[in-house]
Amino acid sequence: MARIRKIEIENFRSIQRLVWLPSPGINCLIGPGDSGKSSILDAIDYCVGARRNILFTDADFHRLEVENPIRISVTVGELDDALKNIDAYGLYVRGFDAASGEIEDEPEKEAETVLTMRLTVTSDLEPSWSLVSERAEAQEQVRNLNWADRVRLAPTRIGVMADYHLGWSRSSVLNRISEERADASAALAKAARDARAAFGDDAQNQLGETLTIVAATAKELGIPVGDNIRAMLDAHSVSFAGGTISLHDDSGVPLRGLGTGSARLLIAGLQRKAAAKSTVLLVDETEHGLEPHRIIRFLGSLGAKEERPPLQVFMTTHSPVVLRELSGQQLFVVRRAKDKHEVRNVGTGDDIQSTIRLYPDAFLAPSVLVCEGASEVGLVRGVDHFRTAQGQKSISACGVALVDCGGGDADRCFRRADAFQALGYRVAVLRDDDVKPTPAAETAFVAAGGKVIAWGADCALEDDLFVSVTDDCVNKLIERAVELHGEELVNEHIKSASRGERDLEKIRTAFLFDGYSVEHRVLLGEASRTRKAGWFKSVSWMESVGHDIVGPDLAKAEVEFATTIEEIFKWAGDGG
Repeated sequence: MARIRKIEIENFRSIQRLVWLPSPGINCLIGPGDSGKSSILDAIDYCVGARRNILFTDADFHRLEVENPIRISVTVGELDDALKNIDAYGLYVRGFDAASGEIEDEPEKEAETVLTMRLTVTSDLEPSWSLVSERAEAQEQVRNLNWADRVRLAPTRIGVMADYHLGWSRSSVLNRISEERADASAALAKAARDARAAFGDDAQNQLGETLTIVAATAKELGIPVGDNIRAMLDAHSVSFAGGTISLHDDSGVPLRGLGTGSARLLIAGLQRKAAAKSTVLLVDETEHGLEPHRIIRFLGSLGAKEERPPLQVFMTTHSPVVLRELSGQQLFVVRRAKDKHEVRNVGTGDDIQSTIRLYPDAFLAPSVLVCEGASEVGLVRGVDHFRTAQGQKSISACGVALVDCGGGDADRCFRRADAFQALGYRVAVLRDDDVKPTPAAETAFVAAGGKVIAWGADCALEDDLFVSVTDDCVNKLIERAVELHGEELVNEHIKSASRGERDLEKIRTAFLFDGYSVEHRVLLGEASRTRKAGWFKSVSWMESVGHDIVGPDLAKAEVEFATTIEEIFKWAGDGG
């Protein structure tokens, strides 16, 4: 059945212009708030949904500029024979080149046959739908799809309130999973007395196939509706319309009473069963009402893990769980540029895919700070907590996500940062300076708008830390290391770093007479970052150090170190 090949939006809400070639499978839109994700779903729904009218206001026009019409065009491929009928739509069929994304008015042999539907809204706020064709315009002909074809093409939408799909209303998914239709006229005539019971008996025969599919789907998804699901007249219905007939569990309780998550999960499963008739699904806030394990089940019911996706899904999310479950090929970042919107595929590169698994929240923030290791992440978080307690704006409130690059070669953090930068994120790198990155890698990153923040010359974080803070702070750092690892291990690290010339006792004794010398500070910095056994080389260890020890000491620390810390938070604040 049909798949959307191209979406073009002009002057709709926050979107001045957008051209996007979506995937035929899962299209999960991510990005910061107010980037236009939900507006894209609305645009699809308004353009190709089975609607006779939509209430528009001036607020739907980009920047309230009502003199610039709203235009939403959706090009649909994989057309069935009825939609390629020459007599009905011969003037309107077009050719789509998937490689270039171009659409030719005259279908070419190698191109896919498509139809383009357009919704136009002018200052009078009246929506107008039509098929797009230069040939038809030249002949002064205008037409839309037949209503029956519009109904067949219309996407199914699962919004926050989607329980109308659990009754046989006109746009319900229940009308798409089989050809069965109920004739409720006889039962409705007796509605004042025994309509529910009378129709319940008839419905088991008229809707048996549909009820079997619903029961099986609910069982597959672990939704408790009982073994004998029934169709009965809705006890709360006022008018006897299509929605009067709704699903009930085996106790006669309407399934409209299911929790939001259960209802959405069941509807998604039913949409999968209806894929032969309706292949396009719109899902607002995928995670709404669902626990993490049911989010995974929800995505599975949409075919997210299947090589040949049964549905074309357009969804929005702010959930890290959704990002972890999907591949980079299924994720699309929505970005607002100066005069247009862009939708960029995250991709499946090794650096990107591993980052999605480890730090999915980074893809949900407007700014990303790529840290060379866990120590940097922990220190920034700890100092941030300290600053927040002093009344300063937190780094998370500035829209910054922290990413641990995991160490490795000096260029690794730039490869990860480049991947975010290519997707339109605002990115900075916080790196050590003991091992220099390739000059070209850093230069290219900065030239593309990135920010580089480095510890002191030739220093790793621990080196700069021990050299820069006060004697009191060094004492507290040593005490914390002993508390975490024991005095014996800390002593062995110091002896190893000094080639046996110093130990913990000698350093403590020297401090009592002259304080911590530069030599001993350098030695402690080296000892503290012992490979694979560093004193504070974990996010939680360094976070507590940052909050309890470093944060309170910063005002008295060496200016260069304090300035580096301040530079991190200034960059964060500039984006928030």
